[in-house]
Order: sequence, then structure tokens, then C-alpha cells
Amino acid sequence: MAKLTKQQAKRHQEACDLLSKDVLTEDEKFFVIANWQESASHINTVAGAFFTPYELARDFAIETFAGRVIDLCAGIGILSFAASMMHRWSETPTSFTCVEINPDYVAVGKKLLPEATWIEASVFDVLDMGLGHFDIAISNPPFGQIKRPEGKGAPRYTGGDFEYHVIDIASHLASYGAFILPQLSSGFKYSGSQHYRRDTDGKAVKFQEKTGIYLGPSCGIDTACYLNDWKGVSPLCEVVCCDFEEKEAEAIPAPVPTVVEPVPAAKPTPAPVGQLNLFGDAA
Repeated sequence: MAKLTKQQAKRHQEACDLLSKDVLTEDEKFFVIANWQESASHINTVAGAFFTPYELARDFAIETFAGRVIDLCAGIGILSFAASMMHRWSETPTSFTCVEINPDYVAVGKKLLPEATWIEASVFDVLDMGLGHFDIAISNPPFGQIKRPEGKGAPRYTGGDFEYHVIDIASHLASYGAFILPQLSSGFKYSGSQHYRRDTDGKAVKFQEKTGIYLGPSCGIDTACYLNDWKGVSPLCEVVCCDFEEKEAEAIPAPVPTVVEPVPAAKPTPAPVGQLNLFGDAA
């Protein structure tokens, strides 16, 4: 558990007091999101759980759309809450299903987004629940090689990085996916850089080749703007978008050398008999 400053501890307690109410106002929900400290009673580094800064979640919501939404490793539901604010005036009905294994997080999430369906379960059990098909899957999953239940994993990905298990599982649940991943797992570099460039090797490339899931960029969200807004960490991330209905990942072609064939010199054509040459004489 992290040691909080006096101000943080005071505001965290105020957030806990608000959570004792049956119904929160919108302003109270924002106060809880800003001040409820997940590290007050949990060791975040063990679970790899760090909640998305709301400002980043608000930008992330641009990559979502109305419809059936499933939020995997939802935490207290910040991504879903921001998406619900984005699409609350949409003509298309939007429903949220939030999957989270930590019961304390679920309890807070139910106060922030009571209209969502909250499922207290491991992400590795979701495919066996018969939840049906979703329009979009969203997630800020725990980063890195987080311990998972023995014998549990994604359908295709067999490596150790938890975020790839989540994406593979999401691909069997939804038509589209949007995720917050550590930059080293995203397959490209954009945030904190002067230009966008794709990786040509590394674990993200291997994941794409194995699963056929292309890890695409966002519309231009630079997460480096929010490095100092996380609680307890400053991860350099990317917003990654996946069209799961695409059959194959985009190939990363190797450079092909261009071969220029030499053009043969033109042979002089003899002048016909009687044709004048350049000097006006008959040839």
C-alpha cells in the first residue's frame, strides 16, 4: 500500500464518505474519480492496477462509439464512465458491461456507473459466460507479466504479457477494440515523439503475426500529455485500436530493392536511297 500525503488521505476519506450514499450526483462522481486512491488499501504494483487519469479517459472515449460495450479489467469503470459521458446524447442506445476481479473496485464502480452490468470475475472466465457479441471492447489492462490462474489464458496468445491476453480475448467478444497499452507493447511509437513510426520487430510484431490482430494507432492521442496525472506511476502508453473483423494483420513489408534495367542504345537507321542528308546532298 502506498503512503498518502495528508491532503490525499483527507480527500480519499471524503470520497469514501460519498461512496456510502446510495446515489451520487455527477459532481460527486467526478470527486470520487479524482480522489479515491486505489493504492490506499491495495498494493497496485503487485496487481499492475493503476487507474486511467480521467483526462486521458476522456480523450480515449473519442475512439469509442455507441452500442454494446464491454470493459475488460474495468477497475472502477473510468473508461466506461468517460465513454458514457461522450455518448449520452447519442441516438443509438449504449449499454456497458464491466468485468473486474477486485470486489472493492466493483463496489466503487457500481456507484459511478450504476446503469452498467458489473461482473466480478477474472477476464479469463469471460469467454465461458455466454455474454453474446459486443460492438466494442475497451480496456486499460494491467501491464506486463501479471500472474494469471494456472491453465488459464487467451485462445491464441500463449506468451506472458497480460495485455495481449486481454486483446486476444476481446477479439472473440467484439467487432472492434480500443485499448491503452504500454508503448513497448503497442507496435508503434507516437506519444512523446515528433512523428509516428511502426515497429518492425519485437513482441508486438510477433503478436500480430500469431493472432492476425493489427494493432493500429488512434486518431492522434498523445498520452505523454498525461504522464504526471497517473497516481503513483508515469507510464508512457499508446491508445491502440483493433478492427477484429479484419481477417489478417497488416503485413510489414521488407524493403524491396528497385532494379533499373539499362535501356539499350538506339541503332542508327540508314537513310533511304535518294533522301537528302543534313548537308542537302543526295544520300
